[in-house]
Amino acid sequence: MGCGYAGGVSVTVNVQEAKTRLSELLKRVEAGEDVVIARAGHPIAELRPVRKVDLVFGGFDVEVGDAFFEPLDEGDLAAWEGADAVAEAG
Repeated sequence: MGCGYAGGVSVTVNVQEAKTRLSELLKRVEAGEDVVIARAGHPIAELRPVRKVDLVFGGFDVEVGDAFFEPLDEGDLAAWEGADAVAEAG
């Protein structure tokens, strides 16, 4: 087993070895290592830890005034929809 694959992968194994040692390889992955599975010396798959990403939606405290909800005048509407859309509506 050795490195030899770009990206700091810690171990490369062939398919048969991966099948035989899957539990051990998964323990290494849980510990943070990456594993490349190769067939005939060519990398075909990677095992790597699942990294949880905490997404925060929003994050800004924004207040919208009443004017935001008022209808747009013809000029502003044309800017948003394009002049053709306003001409077709008229």
